[in-house]
Amino acid sequence: MTARIVLLVTSPRLPAGLLTAPAWDLLRSAPVFTATDDDQTMAVRAQGVAVTVVPPQSAVDALLTAAAGTDAVVWLAGPGGDESIGRSLGLRLAREPGLAELELMYGSWDPPGARVLDVVTVMDRLASPGGDPWKREQTHRTLAKYLLEEAYEAYDSIVADDLDALREELGDVLLQVVLHARMAEEAEHPWSIDDLAGDLVAKLIRRNPHVFAGEAVADIDEITQNWEQIKRAEKARESAMDGLALSQPALALATKAMLRAARADLPLPPPAAQAPADAEDLGERLFTQVATAYAAQLDAEAALRERTLRYIAAARAAERSRRGESGREDPD
Repeated sequence: MTARIVLLVTSPRLPAGLLTAPAWDLLRSAPVFTATDDDQTMAVRAQGVAVTVVPPQSAVDALLTAAAGTDAVVWLAGPGGDESIGRSLGLRLAREPGLAELELMYGSWDPPGARVLDVVTVMDRLASPGGDPWKREQTHRTLAKYLLEEAYEAYDSIVADDLDALREELGDVLLQVVLHARMAEEAEHPWSIDDLAGDLVAKLIRRNPHVFAGEAVADIDEITQNWEQIKRAEKARESAMDGLALSQPALALATKAMLRAARADLPLPPPAAQAPADAEDLGERLFTQVATAYAAQLDAEAALRERTLRYIAAARAAERSRRGESGREDPD
């Protein structure tokens, strides 16, 4: 019977020793060789399995010699998978097929999202002493503009239907998230990427009771309503304007403020006397207003933001008035 040489590959992203039952059965029943004394090797030895360390250049000869006197031999691959050893062994057995049979076994494998752990590990190295000096000098404030830029670039790739570009740009967004989380570990009140992810998981479960709690819903509209109700209960906000991202572009901010006001049954600003004929007409009017502001050396973005902020303040006052508190009565 031809001996088996089993290349046992494991995931370096899982705890050492976390292997399948077939992998453990094999390790306990056959001679085991490896090239490095790493965490996985030590975990296997801790369970009473003898592991022989041989240099990579001697691996093929050592495995073939051991295979001559037994039914199976195991090569416990290192974190990188030891592809070169598997390739060399495969070429040797292709020339001399009677020596042994080559078999690949996965003792553990990466779960979905495992490469995100690599991102965290690499970022920790970059942001730690001895890493990248530029990253060590950054603050949340100095990085804020990059978070916006990367999000806009991801948005552009979506509009362009460029999924390859979207993959890259979302990676850049993830970089910003992981870097901010790594920096937060050194803050006065520290938190980590795990805290961030844990909060997100809890929020997703809490806001989707139709998935995680068996709550019956009729349609997507009801799902959306439940989400908003749960969100309001979580935030305990006093105003419909609470939580608005004030740094978003002024036109988006104005639109969002009016949407919030409409939902809260607050007065909306009066529209222009003549409504635009269509979206193209509206675009022309807005563009003309920007051109007029430019000619007058005025900042259209800043002007609209200031006007919107006044509207938001007036809306808050109207809410206070409705509750019987002091404040202006209607948003202007």
